[in-house]
Amino acid sequence: MGWQGPNPSTDFRGCGFVGLENLLFFATTYPASYQRLLLKKQGMRATWEYPFAVAGVNVSYMLIQLLELNAERPKSLPGINFIKVLSEHEEAFDVLYCIAFEMMDAQWLAMRASYMQFKDVLEATKQQLERELSLEDVNGIRDIPAYNLLYK
Repeated sequence: MGWQGPNPSTDFRGCGFVGLENLLFFATTYPASYQRLLLKKQGMRATWEYPFAVAGVNVSYMLIQLLELNAERPKSLPGINFIKVLSEHEEAFDVLYCIAFEMMDAQWLAMRASYMQFKDVLEATKQQLERELSLEDVNGIRDIPAYNLLYK
């Protein structure tokens, strides 16, 4: 599944339990998307692919930082817009995680990346998500342009 060692708990140190919750939500809510990404079924894949589970934990951590969830109040437009989205949809963070994971994989393929470029791919994903969450007409989770990447 893509853990870094025999004890997966060490891979969660960056964002804790939320990383596991996000992976479980993705697997149960969007199983077709989850399986496609887990098994790397789409596109020309690199010989050295990203480790799926660890990538998922990194996506969780990236979202926490982007949305300023550790702050009392977000100051950035993506964080402020996310609060609006969250008020309309209680699972907005989990769904946004699934969208972000899909975006990350799409970036991976577009950049024809390999394992050593994971950080660059994650940064490109963050920038794209930041642009999408900064759009004026984002009021709900389905208003995020990349929402259409998800498969049930």
